[in-house]
Amino acid sequence: MKILLFCENKYAVDIVRPLQEEADRQGGHEVLWYVHQEKIPQFPLKDVVTWTHSIREAHDFKPDAVFAPGNIVPYYLSGVKCSIFHGYAAEKRDQFRIRNYFDIYMTQGPYFTQEFLKLQQQYHDFEVMETGWTRQDWTARHRHDFDQERLLLLQQHGCQRIVLYAPTFSPRLSSLPKLKEELLRLVDERHVLLLIKLHPLTCQQWVDDYKALAGSHPHILFEDDFAVTKYMLMADAMVSDTSSTIYEMLLLDKPVVTLNTVSSAPYWKNIDDAAQLLSAYDELFESHELTEKRQWIIQNYDPYTDGHCAQRMLQGVADYISRHGVPAKRKLNLWRKYVSIKTFGRV
Repeated sequence: MKILLFCENKYAVDIVRPLQEEADRQGGHEVLWYVHQEKIPQFPLKDVVTWTHSIREAHDFKPDAVFAPGNIVPYYLSGVKCSIFHGYAAEKRDQFRIRNYFDIYMTQGPYFTQEFLKLQQQYHDFEVMETGWTRQDWTARHRHDFDQERLLLLQQHGCQRIVLYAPTFSPRLSSLPKLKEELLRLVDERHVLLLIKLHPLTCQQWVDDYKALAGSHPHILFEDDFAVTKYMLMADAMVSDTSSTIYEMLLLDKPVVTLNTVSSAPYWKNIDDAAQLLSAYDELFESHELTEKRQWIIQNYDPYTDGHCAQRMLQGVADYISRHGVPAKRKLNLWRKYVSIKTFGRV
């Protein structure tokens, strides 16, 4: 099978990487990465995978399958176009918005499957396959890789726990302008080591501000690595707002506290005043109700922790092709075609 891994944004890289690894494991596949040059000028895997910045090269590759964690994929590419999502944030407005670019929605778990099956009955031009989310494959294989590093950090800093601060980048939703002083109190009064991991799209002013905060305090570390999953595995708890990483943390059965989340019924501890952060943190490790809510998320959002989500995706595409063949392109209305061309150019 000829597979195109479609990376429009930075966050897509570690979402599609398990598909490359599974294709390599199976053998017999040819894989090409499309990497958007403006949004990913420094591609971290440039020396280890076959890739291109050129949408023309992606087109001429003539893929059998295209896997995309974003909202748009060019209609003029050949292949079964598969949405594999960029997170779990069901409360965000665009999570269940059908833009007509995809032949298959590969859902993370029963909650998402039920919603997309309803939409399938409305649109009649895509299939729904429940596969789990690819980033869980990486987690399954590396869950304890950083245990020793975590212990060393706690020993070096003389701290009791590690807390990860992973806010969203959206100016409307982000807690970044509101939580800085309370995060300092959390570090000083609860003896925690704070890891700050900002979204790749965070505005530079906030990035600089929080880098300066880390530089001014010995128990605050600003992590500039590409992926966030490592730090979720190392942390005992997370502070956030409306980032989709909240759900990834819950799926690790670890507690989360948010400031002003947009979720109407959060499955974690939410506060509406930054001054409540310390008391909320104290509750995280004692509340049976919060533990039960995390278990509901694990069972319904993504129970696929077996490390085989990418395998299910490749099998799902192969099954689709056996029934329908390989599409030459995706049929779209003029507006969707225009958006596709405006975003990625013509071929």
